[in-house]
Amino acid sequence: MATATMWHDVLGHDGVIDRFRQSLKHGRLASSYLFLGPSGVGKRTFALRLAQALLCQATDPEELDFCGNCESCRLMAAQNHPDLDFVALPEGKRRLPVELFLGDRDHRNQEGLCHNISMRPMMGRRRLALIDDADHLTVESSNCLLKTLEEPPPGAVLILLATSRSRLLPTILSRSQVVRFQPLSTQVLERLLVEQQIAADAQQAGSLSPHCQGSLAVARELSDPDWWELQQWLLPKLAPACFDSISLTVRVNEFVNQAGKVADARRQRLRAVFQMVAAHFREVLRLACQGDYHDQSLDSAAAQQATELGPFAQQSAIMILDRCIEAEIQLDRNANQATLLECWLDDLAGTLATTEPGAIV
Repeated sequence: MATATMWHDVLGHDGVIDRFRQSLKHGRLASSYLFLGPSGVGKRTFALRLAQALLCQATDPEELDFCGNCESCRLMAAQNHPDLDFVALPEGKRRLPVELFLGDRDHRNQEGLCHNISMRPMMGRRRLALIDDADHLTVESSNCLLKTLEEPPPGAVLILLATSRSRLLPTILSRSQVVRFQPLSTQVLERLLVEQQIAADAQQAGSLSPHCQGSLAVARELSDPDWWELQQWLLPKLAPACFDSISLTVRVNEFVNQAGKVADARRQRLRAVFQMVAAHFREVLRLACQGDYHDQSLDSAAAQQATELGPFAQQSAIMILDRCIEAEIQLDRNANQATLLECWLDDLAGTLATTEPGAIV
């Protein structure tokens, strides 16, 4: 069994660790996986530790353990292992370019992840490839992966990391085993908030954790006073009775403009707003499905809005979630940010208007 020390930085995913142990024990390790879950819950850390365990030279692979001392483990620590390829969204880019997979035009099919994964391992039994930010694969990049996913080289393992199933091509989904990563529990999140110095102490972590959706990424955003202020102001106003597109547009625009004149920074702030609202209505949907939002102890904007939306709560939440995903896609396609924000809020207003007294549905 892997010791707590070896997996010390992977918290809250014991079930996933056990799943891989069982797969290895029974010789059922797949050739391609899709790690799917919110950002900031540990998918990347888990993938790197899994790669280290599979490449370790001193342990039985069935134990899903790693020694930390062999040459392979030392190379992993130095981020320089010859049998591991790692690709992620390049700085300043919004899509994963095909060159990362096939090489540039002068070296097509001679470089890149698809070429490297096809080579024989240099040190051990396997070659691994980790594709972070798989939500941002282009159609061309996705298509060039298909042959590798369909006919993986012996011993090769590919792991894709993504936050949104809907942003991946069906051909990618059908060729990968999906491993879902859930939001971190309150106990784990509070521990990590202190350990990673996002919160000064346990008391501050306890105050912050209920607002973080089980994600360290959200926690880091909320540690920014401007972001915290926006969330506390915005979420209660996403209700039919007080939804005002004009005031919401003005306030969100102010927040986006605080990023300065750099287009990518402004785009990231607007994307974060879309994701914040999506996460909020995901909670509305959860409460509506469970039917427990009338509990007076649930003093939250999501519970209040689920109550106000009443029989329309599930339908409205799903429609808004779809619109938030669509807004992110439009943002990636260089839509004018001011126009996109106005249209997005108008569409949300139209969806919520169907729940008002006397509305025609």
